[in-house]
Amino acid sequence: MKLMESISFPPMPDNNDQSTDWAYAMRRDMQEIIPGLYLGPYSAAMKSKLGVLISKRITHIVCIRQNIEAHFVRPNFLEHFRYLVLDIADLVTENIIQHFPKVKEFIDDCLQNGGQVLVHGNAGISRSASLVIAYIMEKFGVNYREAFLFVQQRRFCINPNEGFAQQLIEYEPIYKAKLFLPNGYNNMGTCKRKSRDDEEGESMLAPCPKYFPT
Repeated sequence: MKLMESISFPPMPDNNDQSTDWAYAMRRDMQEIIPGLYLGPYSAAMKSKLGVLISKRITHIVCIRQNIEAHFVRPNFLEHFRYLVLDIADLVTENIIQHFPKVKEFIDDCLQNGGQVLVHGNAGISRSASLVIAYIMEKFGVNYREAFLFVQQRRFCINPNEGFAQQLIEYEPIYKAKLFLPNGYNNMGTCKRKSRDDEEGESMLAPCPKYFPT
């Protein structure tokens, strides 16, 4: 306990500037969760939305889909943005926890270099929301419920499936334990959950775009 008390996390952004009004149509758009990190559906990253992505200064995109969705949920702008593509099914038995460290590393690298990142699945409700919740948990040192409510305040329609919610609950002691391991790293492959395959996602790296000035 004393070891945990010696670790400090940044404060979570204030909720006061977040509107509590939510309209059904907003689920088709992306919302900013913390400065530089957006969560949304695939419709926010379609070919027709290039202008919006550029206006939001997006530089990185995390694209989540399963194999059967790959023909329509896909990277559309490899020449404009840096992509991380993950194969994740929206099933309660799916091992999503194995992807949390990779996504955190991708988002951190983006934000630390002045970029902005969009995380999207198909609907922006379960898989992508779970990855963003995990990032918020680890970044700010909070539990699943706190992170869920924080993200929901900004994107009301999120609803991780039951299996993902349980893995997010399990993740709190895991990410905290990592802080005391060499280089702050642990092998997520040691988790009790088994992956459907060995596919842990594919990083599709376009030439890194120049970051837009603020």
